Amino acid sequence: MDERARKTDVKLQGLARHLVADVNQKRNPSIAIPLRSLANVSFNERRKILELGDQKQARILFNVGMARKFMQTFLLGSACKELLEQGKTTSIRDLYYIAKHTLGDTRQNTFEEQDESDPIIEDLEVTIDALREELNLFASNKGAMVGPLTIVDSGDTIDLRRMGSGGWSVPSIVEENIVELKKSEAQFVLLVEKDAVWRRFNEDKFWQKHRCVLIHGGGQPPRGVRRMLRRLTTELKIPLYVLVDNDPWGFYIYSVVKQGSINLAYESVRMAVPQARFVGLSSFDQEKYDLPDNVTMKLKDEDERRAKQMLAYPWFQRKEWQRELQYMLKRGKKLELEALSNKRISFITEEYLPRKLKEGEGKGWLV
Repeated sequence: MDERARKTDVKLQGLARHLVADVNQKRNPSIAIPLRSLANVSFNERRKILELGDQKQARILFNVGMARKFMQTFLLGSACKELLEQGKTTSIRDLYYIAKHTLGDTRQNTFEEQDESDPIIEDLEVTIDALREELNLFASNKGAMVGPLTIVDSGDTIDLRRMGSGGWSVPSIVEENIVELKKSEAQFVLLVEKDAVWRRFNEDKFWQKHRCVLIHGGGQPPRGVRRMLRRLTTELKIPLYVLVDNDPWGFYIYSVVKQGSINLAYESVRMAVPQARFVGLSSFDQEKYDLPDNVTMKLKDEDERRAKQMLAYPWFQRKEWQRELQYMLKRGKKLELEALSNKRISFITEEYLPRKLKEGEGKGWLV
């Protein structure tokens, strides 16, 4: 094992030792699992990230309602320990099948469906304070990256300046022992919400003209992309700009990248980028860029509900964001990034974003 794997292995062993100690002292074996709910999440004003609170729930072996999950937790922990020992990685889908079997002569299976095992993996992560990726578990690649940056991926040197139209596929495990960041000439990182819009930026060589790392996450960025954004900004010491649709869901994507998510609040310190800046689309951009009404869409009921929820979030209390959300609700309209193509196909890369970046905070982007 490398040093990272050894540290994770020690944490898993600690969980097992606690169980053995309970048994030796004739206590009902239990695990204290932090609650991953909104009630146990708070916004740290100083650090500008979401954090998990101290509330925990006991998972007890000799309890009819908890025994199954107790067994599943240690079963998955054991499987992850084996992965670490063998130096192998696997998908969360594969782990489900590895751990699934029938108990003795019964008809009871350890897991019936993957939606049983996935939450247990998250419980294991938060209980031992380890990323899923540190347990050698990966998800399908979702996201791509290009730019003036050289990396080493599993020993292979890759020049992100020469990745063609598709870009380098961002893996779910992007830790330093897998992906090293080497020579960089990038001055900032640009996260684009959608693959289709990212392709416009790539085809127009926006990253080359403006010396930036261009990345997308296929909508809501997966953990690997979020972790990569964190690494790029902290290790290269460059800013992150976020370009998303003008709707509550686009705004929430920005929020998750910046502050972290409620469900993964325990990982905010390793995934969130509090310095991220929102460069659009803004609710005021239709008038500012003279876009016709026929490129707008009416807010749906779920859009309005989501926007009103966001108005109450502590991390959206800045007057600029209150104004942004209230104006969206007042207009009852939303805009997709592709609406800018109504001006001309490369308007977004040649005029819209360069102007935003030049105008700066307050006029060009929000924080």
